[in-house]
This record gives sequence, structure tokens and C-alpha cells, in this order.
Amino acid sequence: LVSVLSSAIIVYRLPWTWKCSKLLMKFIHAGLNTIAMILAIVSMVAVFEFHNARNIPNMYSLHSWIGLTAVVFYSLQLFLGFAVFLLPFAPVPLRAALMPIHVYSGLTIFATVIATALMGITEKLIFSLKNPAYSTSPPEATFVNCLGLLLVIFGVLILWMASRSHWKRPPEDNAKVLRPIGGTPEGTEAESTMTDGSNADKSDLRINSEAARKQNLKLDEAGQRSTM
Repeated sequence: LVSVLSSAIIVYRLPWTWKCSKLLMKFIHAGLNTIAMILAIVSMVAVFEFHNARNIPNMYSLHSWIGLTAVVFYSLQLFLGFAVFLLPFAPVPLRAALMPIHVYSGLTIFATVIATALMGITEKLIFSLKNPAYSTSPPEATFVNCLGLLLVIFGVLILWMASRSHWKRPPEDNAKVLRPIGGTPEGTEAESTMTDGSNADKSDLRINSEAARKQNLKLDEAGQRSTM
């Protein structure tokens, strides 16, 4: 979750991906999240099987509580992300309304995963290091403590990249992010089918098309904080 989920978070924020189509980036983002979810489920099964084989109680520590909570909410995040942002059925207003929630929940889940990893490695050290004890700072303790510091630095770096405006995907490359997949540019198809009609009707159509385009750009700008 730490490595693959972080890649999914910043996939839109990498400058060399800005030339790729938004649809391609959506599939890459969804694919990375799916891989992370599969690995998380495999890990959860492995933990429960290990505990049962060693007669270790399940779900008694804060590490296990927060870890399971992160996995449950991550599965909900993945399902809603597929249903709302990847499939072409959700209306644009719904996508715009859910985008801030999608962004905030994704970053919150990532921060929770970092916290769970820190608690997990500390718990493992306390249980495993008996002679010498963890409190005497043996080399194993120093190594894992350094690993924890690196996890914190890595998490802060990912959250910083996800929150900086200059890491955003340029708006001109992102103008169609909220348009349903397979849709046509605003006004193009409608104008081509109007072979008859007055100049006033055509003028109204152009005005409406321009208004729709500006509305989409505003909705897109509202979602530019998204890493999802």
C-alpha cells in the first residue's frame, strides 16, 4: 500500500505524463489502485492465517484496528472511484461534487497507511527483541527506527507533491476530464446537425456551447486539486 498507493496518488502529478491522454492516465491510476488493493487483501489473509496457526489473538492491537479500517475504506474508495470517475454514466455535477471528497479521502487513507506501518514495525520490534531488548537500542532497533523515519519523510513528500499547485496537470491538457467517456466536444455535434435554422438559432447554439465549455472548465478547475 505504501509504495503502489503512493504511485497511484502522484501519477497525475508527474510532468512526463502530462502529454498522455487523460483517459490513459485514468486507467493507469485505476490499475495501480487495483494492484494495491489485491496486495492488501493477500496481506490481510496472510496475517490472519499466521495468527491462527500460532494461536495469536486477532484484532486486539491499535495497529490491527487502524490497518483494517484503512483497508475497508480503501476498498470503498476504489469502488466509488470506478463507478463515478472511470465509468461514463455519472453526470458531470456528481463528479464535480464528489471530487474534493475523493481527493481528501485518498490522501487520508495514504496517511493512515503510513501510520499503520509505523505502528506495525514498532509492535514487531517490541515483541521480537528480547535479548537484547528493544530499550537497549540494538542494531536491529536502530535499523527499523531509521526505516520508520524514511517512511515519514516519504509520506510527507508524497502529500507535499499532491497538494502543490505547480504540480498540477496543466488545465489545457485537462479540459475534458469531467466529460463522460466517449462524449463529443461541446457544441461540435450539435452544430453539425443543424443544417437548417435561422442565424439567431445558430447564435444561441454557439452561446450555449460556449457557456457549457466555461462551466466544464470551472468544474475542472475545482477538481484540479485532485490526484485521483
